[in-house]
Amino acid sequence: MVKKKSGIDITTHMLVPEHSLLSEKEKKTLLEHYAISLAQLPKIFLTDPAIEDLGAKPGDVIKIVKKSSTAGEAVYYRGVISE
Repeated sequence: MVKKKSGIDITTHMLVPEHSLLSEKEKKTLLEHYAISLAQLPKIFLTDPAIEDLGAKPGDVIKIVKKSSTAGEAVYYRGVISE
């Protein structure tokens, strides 16, 4: 378990969905598939505790997989920004 600034690893909490960093190839494929730019994705701050340990930098894309009682799982994407 990795300790966060608060002393708690929130990424292991059952209410925090899985966050992962897309590779550059996956990012390019995603943006081309939806015919959008990085600026059109919803944002997530670089300082968000859920992505602290992913090594993300501004301009990266985070994939978030949430459990859903109706769909099984729902996938969301966020563009990383510094502030």
